[in-house]
This record gives sequence, structure tokens and C-alpha cells, in this order.
Amino acid sequence: MNAAITGVTGYAGMQLYALLQEHPEVETINVYQHDLDDAIPLVDLNPRLNLPHPQLAYPYDSQEIMANNDLIFLATPAGVAINLAEPFLKAHFPVIDLSGDFRLKDPAEYEKWYHLSPAKETDLQNAYYGLADIYENPGASYIANPGCYATATLLGLAPAVMGDLIEPDSIVVDAKSGLSGAGKSLSSSSHFSRSNENLQIYKANQHKHIPEILAELSKWNPKVQHLQFMTTLVPIDRGIMATIYAKVKPGIDEMAILNYYHDLYDEDPFVQICDDYLPDIKSVIGTNNCKIGLTFNPVTGYLTIDAVIDNMLKGAAGQAIQNMNQLLNYPVTAGLELTALAF
Repeated sequence: MNAAITGVTGYAGMQLYALLQEHPEVETINVYQHDLDDAIPLVDLNPRLNLPHPQLAYPYDSQEIMANNDLIFLATPAGVAINLAEPFLKAHFPVIDLSGDFRLKDPAEYEKWYHLSPAKETDLQNAYYGLADIYENPGASYIANPGCYATATLLGLAPAVMGDLIEPDSIVVDAKSGLSGAGKSLSSSSHFSRSNENLQIYKANQHKHIPEILAELSKWNPKVQHLQFMTTLVPIDRGIMATIYAKVKPGIDEMAILNYYHDLYDEDPFVQICDDYLPDIKSVIGTNNCKIGLTFNPVTGYLTIDAVIDNMLKGAAGQAIQNMNQLLNYPVTAGLELTALAF
């Protein structure tokens, strides 16, 4: 299988390239870049991709991509995929889009949260939201890979919301992310002197993953109409911890909650329920796993859900590979049998 990537200079693109190199079904990885007039060595585009066997990066051409590849990954910033998608959509050529451009079905919602012009509504409706541990691809060729915060939050909440275990208006999410989640572009909040030994709340009530999360929660339970969602940058390279609070409905005990979580996830090779402890971020770094811990306070009636992921893997490139495996009927764990870093 030949895979194409555009956007290999970003963190998610670099991680994706590394995973594809080790995937047993991938024979060739072709890299395409918009600002090229001629092919150049890949190492000139990204010095971190200094491979034993030199590879070229090619000028972006959608027709050439479709002629020489079996699918393409778009690891591009918000607003770029909108301008790239049309030829692939018309040809029903497989696309896995790691950006947020096709996650929301309502163009007005995209414009409100992303502050960019949206894709055509018909194109948005044809895109499939690839939350791979919850949904099975119905045969859609354009896959919108979920966001990192959305992945951790939705996996953490899915059993509780689907099972109607919690009060739908009580959900509070306190999500913390390593600096790689902010991307490679430098900002005042990502300077070492600002981020080191510091915690920074950012995009308070304005994070663009909020409508994405709410759209899925309301599908699972239409009574969920809103949630309180806050994000914090923490001085680590990668990883997300979503700490989620929700009031449990009367008559539901801790064992019933735990059983719902096991029923949904016990057959999933990537989601683990931690019965006896609350997982930390380091336990998932370097893997495509999501670990979920639960604790119930009988005094307040609140459930606390602790969901941790590697934002570059489960929150981006790893889930993209998972979606590729689903789409092409490869084993679900192909290329993703990864072990957490030792320390």
C-alpha cells in the first residue's frame, strides 16, 4: 500500500510519518508539499527526517497523488484542508484529515469557533467523524480525525453519557495538555521562560474542540446541551489528562458505573479501564492507548473520570493509523503495537 502525506513538517505529521515507516502494510510513503516547484530531499524539508535511505518530497499535485497512492493523510493546519479536499471528495479517494476542517457538520459552527471560512455544507455532511474506538467506518472515504482534547474527553465520557448514568447538565471538564498540543508555531505562552515551571489556562470557554465534543455527546444523549470545558498548558512535551466531573443520577452505584465502562471497552485493545487506580500521563506516552480511571464520591454524588492519552498518538497520528486500518480492513492493531516509554 502506498500512502501520501502532506504536512510532514508539523508535530503530528512527523509522528505520522514515523508510524507509517513501521506499518506492516505500507510499502511506500510519498511526501508532498505545497511550496515546492521541484522535488527536494525530504531532509531539506525537515531535518528530523534524516533517513538511512534518502527520500524526496514532491510538489503538491492532487492528480499525481491519486495516481500514485492508495490514500492521503492531510496533517495540515486549520483552513488548509478545505482548499485541498474537493478533488478527493469528487473522486471518492480515501482521505484521513488530521485537521479540524471537516469535524463539524454546521458551517456556521466552524466559522464561529475557527474564525475561518467553512467548507461546503454538502462536503461537511460527506465527511465521517473517525472516533475509532467508538465508531465503525460505514464506508466513508473522507475521514475527519478527531481532535486530541475531544478524543480524551469523549472516550472518558462515552459510557456515562450513552448509559444515561449522569445528569446531562452537570458535566465539567478540566483538561491539561503538554506543549506539543499548541503546535510548532511559537507563541508567548510556549516560550520556555513562560511555560517552564508554570501552568497556564488558555482559550477559556473558547477552545475549538468544545463544539466537536458537544456534537458527539448530544448524539449519544440529546439531553446533553452544554458542558463546562477548560484547558491548561502544562510544562511537559506531550500528553493530555482530561479530569471530568459529573453528578451521578439517583439509584446508580459505583459498581454499575464500572460495569458500563467495562462493557464498552473490554474488547478494545487501546482503551483500558483502571479499576484500582487513577492513571497518570506517563503511563500512555509513546502509545495509542487511552487509560481511564474512575472514582465516585458518595457524599457529593459526583463521579470523577480521569482519561489520559498521548496527544500526538491517540490524539492525532495514532488514531489516524487506526482509522486507516479500519478503512482498509487491516488488523486494528497493525502498526500500533507500541509500548509506553520507560520513564
